[in-house]
Amino acid sequence: MFAKVFRVKSNTAIKGSDRRKLRADVAAAFPTLGTDQVSELVPGKEELNIVKLYAHRGEAVTVYVSGGNPILFELEKNLYPTVYTLWSYPDLLPTFTTWPLVLEKLVGGADLMLPGLVVPPAGLPQVQKGDLCAIALVGNRAPVAIGVAAMSTAEMLTSGLKGRGFSVLHTYQDHLWRSGDKSSPPSIAPLALDPADLNEEKGSVQVNPALQGDMGRLTLEGEEEENGELHQASGEKSLAEASEDTSIGGLNQDSTDSKTLQGCGSCLFLAEQMDELLQRCFLHALKCRVKKADLPLLTSTFLGSHMFSCCPEGRQLDIKKSSYKKLSKFLQQMQQEQIIQVKELSKGVESIVAVDWKHPRKGSLLEGSEVRTIIIDYAKKNDLVDADNKNLVKLDPILCDCLLEKSEQHTVMKLPWDSLLTRCLEKLQPAYQVTFPGQEPIVKKGKIYPIDITLAQRASNKKVTVVRNLETYGLDPCSVAAILQQRCQASTTITPALGAKDSLQVQIQGNQVHHLSWLLLEEYQIPRKYIQGLEKAPKPGKKK
Repeated sequence: MFAKVFRVKSNTAIKGSDRRKLRADVAAAFPTLGTDQVSELVPGKEELNIVKLYAHRGEAVTVYVSGGNPILFELEKNLYPTVYTLWSYPDLLPTFTTWPLVLEKLVGGADLMLPGLVVPPAGLPQVQKGDLCAIALVGNRAPVAIGVAAMSTAEMLTSGLKGRGFSVLHTYQDHLWRSGDKSSPPSIAPLALDPADLNEEKGSVQVNPALQGDMGRLTLEGEEEENGELHQASGEKSLAEASEDTSIGGLNQDSTDSKTLQGCGSCLFLAEQMDELLQRCFLHALKCRVKKADLPLLTSTFLGSHMFSCCPEGRQLDIKKSSYKKLSKFLQQMQQEQIIQVKELSKGVESIVAVDWKHPRKGSLLEGSEVRTIIIDYAKKNDLVDADNKNLVKLDPILCDCLLEKSEQHTVMKLPWDSLLTRCLEKLQPAYQVTFPGQEPIVKKGKIYPIDITLAQRASNKKVTVVRNLETYGLDPCSVAAILQQRCQASTTITPALGAKDSLQVQIQGNQVHHLSWLLLEEYQIPRKYIQGLEKAPKPGKKK
């Protein structure tokens, strides 16, 4: 958009009311920014100008300038950060990586093609079509361009990383950048990899084999060059083939190492561990990543875009080290367990076409104390307890997905133990179990509500006693009404309970709370804590 010279229409100082509105717009557009960061970006007293201009293609653009640098620009009521802003907040947007040679093409006005992406060991960031993204260069996390995703991450992987990936709006070295102080991108180190991911010598670029094609596909399409320049490599590997090569975080071991592993005494133990991790990532991906609208879903996309991202930090998901050896065999097992249905929609390419979302794979009922024990053991087993402050727990991808809101995903990295446990309990679905002598326990979802006894006024100031929620405790309202009618010598009626589906209430003439107390506490042995309203029994009259 700013590859060529633009025409400035006006340049004025911002008003106080407009400054406040801009702060609100920034906070809404970029929820990951904290209040202090928004105040830093849009200062309260420093000079801030509004520049209205026309790009070379005629687009009307509003640019906000602070300290001599453009910090934001607005196009068709959408707010975008400039590279100057992204250098201060490099994690503001999902960031994709490309090669330094590609930058020249982007500055010249080209869009970023998918073959120009470099896929990191953890996989590509998860974005949807139309999401605003940042683009950085290999070896430096400081963004050099911003653009709009032309397709979702899943679609990128399905396409085999071919086609147009991003519509580029603004770049380092374009004319919008030149309107500022023309400073160069700062040197921001890439996010540190876990030592387990560093299987090769320092300085090597590790690419997840399940997500890459080959080095030639990482350049701009159509570019050829030799002797240090860009070139197109031969023998591209299809994404479907790559899905069987499932090591993540490092290069595969050679065949000699594999043979050695197969012969060692711990082979079976390692396979069991990998099987457990594989199933864990599979179920977590189905629960938290895949939606019904995503089906049918290529098995290679499911692995690369969903399962790998569910792998806990510090662990490596490698199907070759499992007892299944191949993704297809594992998915066949999951199909036999009737969790998913897999079909070959095109020759040699399998897709997940159906998921049994009601499959009983959520585990058994847990008490609150059991949940706490599981969470504590999980944090300790995966080395998530902060080394400097034992009261804090680092959040791995699984805990982030389960506990954090979308606006917290990029800002909350650790939680105190009490907050972590509270959030875990709040995320679980409440359930209760009722056990009767000689019967199997009855388990139901939701909270258990007490038997509710109330008094109500009817015509001629007559009182009636109303009792609800009898069914929850296995009591038949008709039987209760019959017993009360005989014991109280009063008429009873049964009506649908207000606000409760498929539930009945019993109404008895007069204040019969003391009879209900005997029936529920003595006859049916219902614990007192599950009965509400016993205090409404009539008080005995004074003796004369």
